[in-house]
Amino acid sequence: MKRYDILDGFRGYFLVFMLVNHLAFQGGSLVARFNHAELGYVQDAQGFIFISGLIVGLYYARGYLKGNAAATDRKLLARCWLLYRYSLALVAFVFALAFVLPGAEVWWGAYFPEFFRDAVTTTIGAALLLYQPTFMDILPQYILYILVSPFLIRLVLNGRADLVIAASIVCWLTVQFGHHVPMIAGIEALGQAIDSDFITRAAFKPMAWQILFVGGLVIGCGITAGTLDLDAWFSPRRRALFAVAVGLVLLFLVYRLGFTLGYLPEDVGNRFLAHDNRNEFSLVYLVNFIALGYAMTWILRCGGESDSVFLRALAGFMHRLFGLGFLRFIGQHSLQVYAYHVGLIYLVFILDRRYGPLSEPLKAAITVAGVASLGIPAWLHARYRESAAAMPKRAASA
Repeated sequence: MKRYDILDGFRGYFLVFMLVNHLAFQGGSLVARFNHAELGYVQDAQGFIFISGLIVGLYYARGYLKGNAAATDRKLLARCWLLYRYSLALVAFVFALAFVLPGAEVWWGAYFPEFFRDAVTTTIGAALLLYQPTFMDILPQYILYILVSPFLIRLVLNGRADLVIAASIVCWLTVQFGHHVPMIAGIEALGQAIDSDFITRAAFKPMAWQILFVGGLVIGCGITAGTLDLDAWFSPRRRALFAVAVGLVLLFLVYRLGFTLGYLPEDVGNRFLAHDNRNEFSLVYLVNFIALGYAMTWILRCGGESDSVFLRALAGFMHRLFGLGFLRFIGQHSLQVYAYHVGLIYLVFILDRRYGPLSEPLKAAITVAGVASLGIPAWLHARYRESAAAMPKRAASA
């Protein structure tokens, strides 16, 4: 593989399990039980946002280092505009179906209930990125993060990574202590002064989840600029740090299975649940992500040279898994695949509510077919890019 091809494999992996977990069949699905989210508190959206920040740091930092700051700024702004168009297209697609399908409120009423009370105000809120139907949170977040990326990248490259990290932690703490609530209330009060039905809606709190993107961006910039020595952090000499990370991963596994199987004492479980808020990316999710991220990176970089047969085998398996051509292919076209997966989720939801409850074999078949179909938008986008790249050559030949 090329130097960073494995990152496309990770993105493809996250997209696959995003679809698997988002297919909301009645009564759940046995297929959805077989994934990493059942073994801890690290989930696909977290990895997707972190990898996005990492890639922004890896690739766009090059433009600033080469003295092409203005051109790189324009590229990042163009990326924001592209993401915004995709976000609008997704909302328009779902809202248009909700407007014309007679049973839409029965099927999707819980996904964007305000639309069925005031479609115009809800649509305006969605266009302003202040209202997001279920499963559509990532693109608006990503737009916000990329908008501030030129400023953050400049700071990191100028040796102020510590300031960027500190500001990111403060933003995360702002949400953990609830200081974002008055801010949201103020936005809603301002909107309701114009229209009493105005409301904001989003599952993820961007000020908390940004810590993933910013962390990835700082690491990516450090790697590109050569100021971050990965060997100093991930080497066979760091076995103690690796052991701590694995220990934390196992601890979260015990808690997760404890809630699933019901063996945790109530007092212990209540203490843990006080720090378990996915939407606010609370302490449980942050610590589990850092621990698992470190452990996996250490295995990928150092496991092959370990004296442990198990670690060598695990490293080989992970390299083969994230090096799969299908995963890397859909990961290279992640925006198009993500948008497609949202539309597919909403359509399968109608199928399940209209003809369900479906049998487990049928649920499994739909899930497998859905995963396989993720290659369609990736293939179409690849063909589009090839065609667009060939146009200047054809024009020159003509």
